[in-house]
Amino acid sequence: MNSSKAVQQVWIVAAASILASLPLSAQRPPDPWTCPIPVPHPISSAGTALGAPPPAWDLRCIDLIPAAAGGAARGVVSLLRPPSPFGVTVTPEGRHLHELHVRLDGLPDPRSLGPFTTFMAWATPLTLDPVVPLGEVGEGMTSLGAIDFSKFLVLISAEASANVTERSGPLVLRGRSPSARMEGHDQLALAPSAEQAVPEGAMSMEGHAHGGEGPASTDSVWAMPPHYDGIDMLPGMMALVPDVSPLRVSAPDSAAPPPMARPRTVVSLPDGGTLDLTAGFVRKQVAGREIEMLAFNGQHPGPLIRVEANTTIFVNFLNETPFPTAVHWHGIRLENPFDGVPGVTQAAVPPGGHFQYRIHFPDEGIYWYHPHHREDVQQELGLSGNLMVEPPIPEAWSPVHREEVLMLDDLLIDENGVVPFGREAATHALMGRFGNLLLVNGEPDYHLEVAPGEVVRFFFTNAANTRTFNVSFRRVDGEDREATREGSRSVPLKVVATDVGRFEREVEALSVVLGPAERYVVDVQFPAEGRWELVNHVQGINHVQGLFLEEFTRLGEVRAAGSAPAEELTAAFRTLRVHEDVAADIDRYRDQFDAPPDLELVMALELIDLPMVVEQSMGYDWVYFNPVEWTGTMPMMNWAVTGRGVAWVLRDAATGRENTDIDWRFRVGDVVKIRVHNDRGSFHAMQHPLHIHGQRFLVISQDGITNPHLAWKDTVLLPAGSTTDILLELSNPGRWMVHCHIAEHLEAGMKFVFDVEEGE
Repeated sequence: MNSSKAVQQVWIVAAASILASLPLSAQRPPDPWTCPIPVPHPISSAGTALGAPPPAWDLRCIDLIPAAAGGAARGVVSLLRPPSPFGVTVTPEGRHLHELHVRLDGLPDPRSLGPFTTFMAWATPLTLDPVVPLGEVGEGMTSLGAIDFSKFLVLISAEASANVTERSGPLVLRGRSPSARMEGHDQLALAPSAEQAVPEGAMSMEGHAHGGEGPASTDSVWAMPPHYDGIDMLPGMMALVPDVSPLRVSAPDSAAPPPMARPRTVVSLPDGGTLDLTAGFVRKQVAGREIEMLAFNGQHPGPLIRVEANTTIFVNFLNETPFPTAVHWHGIRLENPFDGVPGVTQAAVPPGGHFQYRIHFPDEGIYWYHPHHREDVQQELGLSGNLMVEPPIPEAWSPVHREEVLMLDDLLIDENGVVPFGREAATHALMGRFGNLLLVNGEPDYHLEVAPGEVVRFFFTNAANTRTFNVSFRRVDGEDREATREGSRSVPLKVVATDVGRFEREVEALSVVLGPAERYVVDVQFPAEGRWELVNHVQGINHVQGLFLEEFTRLGEVRAAGSAPAEELTAAFRTLRVHEDVAADIDRYRDQFDAPPDLELVMALELIDLPMVVEQSMGYDWVYFNPVEWTGTMPMMNWAVTGRGVAWVLRDAATGRENTDIDWRFRVGDVVKIRVHNDRGSFHAMQHPLHIHGQRFLVISQDGITNPHLAWKDTVLLPAGSTTDILLELSNPGRWMVHCHIAEHLEAGMKFVFDVEEGE
């Protein structure tokens, strides 16, 4: 190592050591240059939190601490999310992107520190390699660009010139990212019950007394859920059992064996057309074993229904499952009596019962249908399908050679089949039910053959109970598994539409982030012969060790071979179109973007009765929350917490009313700005996909940053600690539900109903 490199490493190690030893309070002195300290909510006399939580400055700011050479220098780095068409901005590898802005004051004269003329900013992961130059800095505010390190340090040093590529001068200021506070913990000190030995026979504890609706379970004993590879469960967790009885769903023994599930068919319906839709049992080969699941018309996914905009169809639904149920037509602004929400728009359809839906389609786009009654069970078991609504003008979309409709999902299975559900309440109530088998159109391995140069339009839907996907197409340069992973690269994607139609302006991306229930439409050109993998690549968290954990899952592949297509569409693919009709539709509301919010909604978690080991183990986790909980790295803890132990909450900030006690009333024609706070002060803050029935809205800003990627949506992914402004257009009369689309959070109470009345 040369002398300058050695000096650099010494300075960085010293900075890291000092930062690690500083208490949080030392990093946040009461100074206007630092980020404000979060303060608790005011509490009403009834014990209800009032008002909106303060901004999560501690997740978005880095206080810079002066080194010996810094003297009276001070500074703060703001971490902003670079705009993207998705709820979070990540790389194809799932690393969150941070746009850095630094504000400095009191810098010494660099010449007083030696042969130096300026100051430079640097970023480095905690491994101290690489050290990336961010650019020259000085007094006041400077934008430093974007980085994608999971944990990192920001360093300010005096340097000989602004052209240096390696740091060699003295350190002036240093700070560490909020994510760097996530560290391994001494479980004996913080969570002693997590280290206690498991009582003999703990996992053979009998389930609780059966009750509630649904079919009888053949099991009265809980079995341990599948582990997460690479993370050992703490001994004290091994004794946990949900406080409900297990529910393993199967067809009646007296009935004939269910038919084998079939691939999805396409049903094109004219205006006034009718579809018979039956929900019932099927058998399916999954991961080398035959299991029983549910399906619409015996298909996984259910039939793809194709219609034209401004048409109406009829669906005759028959329930041949053992559950009361209904069909919700997600995202469609249809008549309220046919929205498919038991207890709100209709009575649940009992086993053997039927109901006719009348569905009008005012908007083009990709939609989906699924149950809205114990959907943590029924949706997980396969009850979902897509609807494609063609635009009234075919030229509204860019030309492509073909279209592919892909429903993304996951399934939690063990050696006996689908892991049992909770009978009296949903299990997995903390993070939601993460599956250990990822599926595309009901299968674990998707295949598509294309011609070199072909442009394909992919319609993605996330039908998973809780999983947020980060999908991309990677060019494969090797045949073995490791070469596939390390030797791949992402093909550019043109993002053209989302939930309720096209974006105002198309944009290029390298991956697509979909929260549960979200849809995105992307055009992809496969430019030459070769093979591309469809992958889900994310960064999970090992909470015990305080480490980010890479998870890479192959979902399928696309092969390009043969002759090029007759029609050349490269120029059209490379053109990012501005959709003037969409812009004109949005123009009516732009003057309201900067108005103060009319309503504020808070997302939070309330504890009811948690096992001691869970409460102790998660009690230290408040120091940092990943914006998205990408994968289920805490399977035992998550599985054992039910809707009896926690309540997920939507709270009206003005009144303190929660969930079904919220009383929002509007009239047709109202346009309401709603500010949604995802409270980082919750016991376990995590992302929430917020879905609003029967209406459409615009996401106009997040954390105070204007959203330039405008399109009409019905579901928005809200990262932990975020504050998001949406503009809700009230166009459809009736009683409509608002809820988190993580199925287990919905079952744990995270929902309310608002009224939209006709007239003045």
